[in-house]
Amino acid sequence: MATTQTPNRAARFRKFSVAGIATAGAAAAALTMAPSAAHAAEPAKVSTAASQAQAAKKPHADNLDGWIRESLDIMKSKNIPGSYEGLHRNIMRESAGDPNAQNGWDVNAQNGTPSKGLLQVIQPTFDAYHVDGTANTLTDPVANITAAANYAADKYGSIDNVDSAY
Repeated sequence: MATTQTPNRAARFRKFSVAGIATAGAAAAALTMAPSAAHAAEPAKVSTAASQAQAAKKPHADNLDGWIRESLDIMKSKNIPGSYEGLHRNIMRESAGDPNAQNGWDVNAQNGTPSKGLLQVIQPTFDAYHVDGTANTLTDPVANITAAANYAADKYGSIDNVDSAY
């Protein structure tokens, strides 16, 4: 039994030795490639500003879930009430999740101003309730959701209180 343990110990020792040498080599390479404090002074300011901007904008998927979540982030920063469920429920009723949906038959369309986008907003309402920080395009998913939620907050207290055409 002692003979089988000796090769195992030797193999483990070799494994740890190789791993230790590789780790030490990687650390030495990283230190060699790191800029000195004098070289890093100016780029650090740019890097810090860039990383703060990146941290401020959370990455969201380019789909209905991501558009709702990005809108909720903006709404929170602008104190516009609303929930994921309230937005999703109204979007599904108004457009079935199609950001290019357009109503060509209601009174607004008959008057030349069709409702468009995820939450079927007309251009004058979008213009009046557009939220800074979003695209200034009616059919942009995030801009459409956020403007509609802003409108609903003004008229109904929250998009959560909307259960039919608004």
